[in-house]
Amino acid sequence: MRNTLLALLVIGLIAPGSAVLAQTKDKPARSAASLECSKQADDKNLHGKARKSFRAKCLKSMKQKST
Repeated sequence: MRNTLLALLVIGLIAPGSAVLAQTKDKPARSAASLECSKQADDKNLHGKARKSFRAKCLKSMKQKST
């Protein structure tokens, strides 16, 4: 009984801490070009490899236009 209570106490202390750590990891902000290419891929209803390929070409062309 004592071991069970101790185990529950330990889990209760660890679980909330891991949730806080998971919330602090933010994804990097996406660039305007990335968002625009995603929107275009959505409009064309692309998924999987076709979407990835399209976005790569789109981002490359956006980068060339900006320089």
